[in-house]
Amino acid sequence: MLLSEVQTFLLTPGRLKRRRKEDMNESLSSQLRQGRRNSMGEPVQFAGESSSFLTEEQLQCSICLKVFTDPVTTPCGHSFCNSCLTQIWDTSQHYYCPYCKEKFTKRPKFKINITLREVSDCFKKKTVSDKSQVLCDICTGVKQEALKSCLDCAVAFCPSHLDLHNNIMKNKKHKVINEVRNLEKYICQEHKKPLEMFCRDDQKCVCRACTVTDHKNHNVIPLEEESEERKIRLGGKRTELQQMIQERLKKIQEINHSVELSKRNTDKEKSDSVEVFTALIRSIERSQAELLKVMEEKQKAAEKQAEGRIKKLQKQISVLTRRDTELEQLSHTDDHLHLLQIYPSLGIAPHTKNWTEIRNNTELSVHNVKTTLTQLQQTLNEKLSRMLNEKLKEMVPTELKTIQQYAVDVTLDPDTAHPLLILSDDEKQVTCGDTKQNRPDTPKRFYKYPIILGNQGFSSGRFYYEVQVSRKTMWSLGVARESVNRKGEVTLTPQDGFWTVALREGNEYKACDDNHISLSLREKPQKVGVFVNYDEGLVSFYDVEARSHIYSFTGQSFTEKLYPYFCPSNNDGGKNSAPLIISRV
Repeated sequence: MLLSEVQTFLLTPGRLKRRRKEDMNESLSSQLRQGRRNSMGEPVQFAGESSSFLTEEQLQCSICLKVFTDPVTTPCGHSFCNSCLTQIWDTSQHYYCPYCKEKFTKRPKFKINITLREVSDCFKKKTVSDKSQVLCDICTGVKQEALKSCLDCAVAFCPSHLDLHNNIMKNKKHKVINEVRNLEKYICQEHKKPLEMFCRDDQKCVCRACTVTDHKNHNVIPLEEESEERKIRLGGKRTELQQMIQERLKKIQEINHSVELSKRNTDKEKSDSVEVFTALIRSIERSQAELLKVMEEKQKAAEKQAEGRIKKLQKQISVLTRRDTELEQLSHTDDHLHLLQIYPSLGIAPHTKNWTEIRNNTELSVHNVKTTLTQLQQTLNEKLSRMLNEKLKEMVPTELKTIQQYAVDVTLDPDTAHPLLILSDDEKQVTCGDTKQNRPDTPKRFYKYPIILGNQGFSSGRFYYEVQVSRKTMWSLGVARESVNRKGEVTLTPQDGFWTVALREGNEYKACDDNHISLSLREKPQKVGVFVNYDEGLVSFYDVEARSHIYSFTGQSFTEKLYPYFCPSNNDGGKNSAPLIISRV
């Protein structure tokens, strides 16, 4: 063996590690300087290149979470592996960016991002080189890549030097494994022997010498046996992780479907709203035209009436003028006989209409027009109200159908029930009795009012449930936050953590807002639907059978869990004995 080879052989594992790292870094730096060029053939320079390279996160596809392969860029500027993006768009009816969710009307045509691909490929080569290139510790000059490592010799061998090693008789029993970096980690630092055993008591790898010293009488098994058992457990973990991944992918699809469904419903509601208000505008225009027409007709009638009266007055003025002329002539006549003969007839005034009784109808016409205008306005308001109510009736069923997809299976929580409350075995019905049940006074239990909460609490998302309230004269329903007062006075307001509607005295419906609001309902609800959008601060109530909206709390700020709230109210001597029943949606 040459002196240089002996010197290399005697190098400690730490020195060998530093030498290999220096050689590898120099090689990698040279490769990266040569390999990173843009589409114009010019070298690509990164900021901070002298001290560090790009991290894996910067070159990672957000779909497969691996370094880019044939990266393409969407119109919104985000990059993905060609195969990842193609697979998503091939299985979807719509084309959107998986990162920012921007939607594209047409499927974009994309090309490979050459610069990003070259950088990613260069990074992969560097990573592979970092992970796999282990050099022979014996070679001098140009070192060959190592094939095996001997744990007894603490040396890595290329194929040629491995043959030399194996041909020595004393080396036949040495522990030889595939080449690894950090060879010292595979050797017991105390006994300088291979770590071949595993101590289950101390949960650590040990050599055979350790089993007769520090780990004597411990549960020690071969390293391979422990490794196989852990591989099996890891396989189970991997199966669990893959199942979790599939569940989350399915949830993403559900969310996207929900968003798409919500968008379609919103578009339909917008279209319906435009249709309603277009119809209202047309109705207003027709009413305006009718009003103008009536006013013009009345004006023409007034003008025609005035014209006829003027003609009559002018005719009578002519008759009176002639009589006046006759009287003037007779007042100067010398024919006294003629005057005396016709005098009686002169005393009789010509027959004319008494115009003092005829009123000018201008003011009357204006009054009639105003009256007509008021009547038309009232008719228009009634028509608008009727059209809006009819359209709202059409829209609410669509809205109710949409929110019913968020239905959850609600059951009653016996640990919160007031002692007077009686629950069914399936925890779906509750009524108020006359005698207290034998229930311990736990912190969760309501003790002043006949209240009970649901078992299920919600701190995000949307949920919906329905309750049958028929044959009851008093009740209240809704949601309550977890920290509400359960032992003392309860005020049903959002400020105190309750969002509810209530029935009192058989026919008085109220929304229990900060100021209790009386509700005017056309029909008495038999089944009430409760919908909550936690993230948007919305609590809405619906008459399920009438398919109508009752009331909504909007703009609320929820900071803790919300629970379904039920209060069947007192029995009232049997008048209010019917139960509240959680119905299946």
